[in-house]
Amino acid sequence: MSSQSIIWIGMDVHKDTVMVAVYRGLEQEPEIVQQLPNERRKLRRFFERWSQRGVVRCCYEASGAGYVLHREITEWGHDCDVIAPSLTPVRPGERRKHDRRDAIQLARLYRAGELVPVRVPSADEERVRDLVRCRQCFQREILRSRHYVTKFLARRGFVFREATPWTRKHRRWLESLLHEGHLEAPDRWVFGEYLALLDYKISRRDDLDEQIEKLALSPAYKPFVDRLRCFRGINTLAAMTLATEIGDGRRFERATQLMAYLGLVPSEHSSGDRQHKGPITKAGNSRCRHVLVQAAWKYRHRPAIGVDLKKRQTGQPPHVVAHAWKAQHRLHKLFHRIAARRNNQIAAVATARELVGFLWATMQELEHQRSRAIDYAA
Repeated sequence: MSSQSIIWIGMDVHKDTVMVAVYRGLEQEPEIVQQLPNERRKLRRFFERWSQRGVVRCCYEASGAGYVLHREITEWGHDCDVIAPSLTPVRPGERRKHDRRDAIQLARLYRAGELVPVRVPSADEERVRDLVRCRQCFQREILRSRHYVTKFLARRGFVFREATPWTRKHRRWLESLLHEGHLEAPDRWVFGEYLALLDYKISRRDDLDEQIEKLALSPAYKPFVDRLRCFRGINTLAAMTLATEIGDGRRFERATQLMAYLGLVPSEHSSGDRQHKGPITKAGNSRCRHVLVQAAWKYRHRPAIGVDLKKRQTGQPPHVVAHAWKAQHRLHKLFHRIAARRNNQIAAVATARELVGFLWATMQELEHQRSRAIDYAA
């Protein structure tokens, strides 16, 4: 295909408008830069007009606009990529940014092959992922409501010091404050509303947990979730978070690529003979990174198989269980070796990064089995 017959289109997408910049072939300047309404009919007419002059290839940055436009353009028969905005090259001296320049920059860099596309999930994958994210949102809201309760009581001189907060004993203490006349009438009304709000959020979170448990048993997720749950610290929610956020693990050829995708590799600023490595980049998926670091804290304890873990490993392939047992020994030693030199927080992050390697190996083996099954069926 001649390079002159390719139409390169960069789009800066907003809720109501789409700024488009069009390059034909290897031309130095865009042939047209204009703002279009973000309406399906008018955008389709625009792409049909340009497709008569060559092969259309377009892109836009991942944002709150989601993947609806990508799916529509693909349905119309044109190539479309969604670009990772954090990996878009930026000139250090540029201090101007507006929609027109953004669209031109996208089209020019896309033509030069300097942009990195993201994996676009299917519509069903996106729905399940949003369900898991909604559950995480309610967990944050529960924490916020707990702060409402404790801080309100602290302003009235009531502080719970008898045991760990938010246990059954703490809950009984809260109920006693509400019903035994320790608070004045206006305070009792406010406190009751805070508790009711907290209980509502907990009930909604529990309902979401039930929905996630059902989805985890579906054929699309069960093999992935069952194998990841063999590892210490990975429950159903953590496994579903990894499954929905990572998607197809075959796109990561090495475990280090997955570590970098999750933002768990050290940052680096080296020049000449000077080498400096800093904290982790945190440039990847924060939700996966959170569940992995939380799981890593479990490995500070000695290797063991408790009741819950044994139940999760029942019926799973022996080599996966052995792999998880090997991970316990290795990660436990790693955690305490680093904690002795640095601190527990750094040790947990390093352990999470090492845990990714074990999970990557499990995902690759599972994806290989899936591909073999598909080839055999074909």
